[in-house]
Amino acid sequence: MTLYPMKRVTVVCEAYARAPVTELVTSVGAHGWTVFAVEGSGHQGSRPGDIPEFANIQFEVIVPAAVAETLLARLQAELFPNFAMVAYESDIRVLRRDKF
Repeated sequence: MTLYPMKRVTVVCEAYARAPVTELVTSVGAHGWTVFAVEGSGHQGSRPGDIPEFANIQFEVIVPAAVAETLLARLQAELFPNFAMVAYESDIRVLRRDKF
């Protein structure tokens, strides 16, 4: 079995940011992403998921390291000023790297 190094970029943001994040993820060359509803508490207080328009969502994007770096830089420059969000990357290893 061969595993290939990749990066997982995680973005947690207000649901209102879904379209801009989706557009940015696609524009940097990611081949896909997963998004799901999340709730929790943090710097800006509790974010319950009972009102979809005000809930948080989480994106998971698996990309090569260079794409992750570009994605994080553009998130910070273009979307952080306008939306409540956090983003981070993790080192992962994948099978079938051609899918990413």
